[in-house]
Amino acid sequence: MTEQTTGDLRERVQDVLNTIRPSLQADGGDVELLDVDPDGIVKVRLQGACHGCPMAAMTLQMGIERILKSQIPEVQGVENVPEEE
Repeated sequence: MTEQTTGDLRERVQDVLNTIRPSLQADGGDVELLDVDPDGIVKVRLQGACHGCPMAAMTLQMGIERILKSQIPEVQGVENVPEEE
């Protein structure tokens, strides 16, 4: 993937995350886009109530990842990058 393609992909991922964000915020959480690598792996950081929540892995896989993959075929997976303590 070229740098321009990666930038376009990042923009599209951010747009989809913006549509998901209100649902997360309603439960006191949020998601921050950190990176989209050339292999289609999206790196995010769950925030607020999502950070450390026992259901965070399910939110990430069954919610965020599923929605991103369905709307952006280039997305291969989503990884949560925890905040360094």
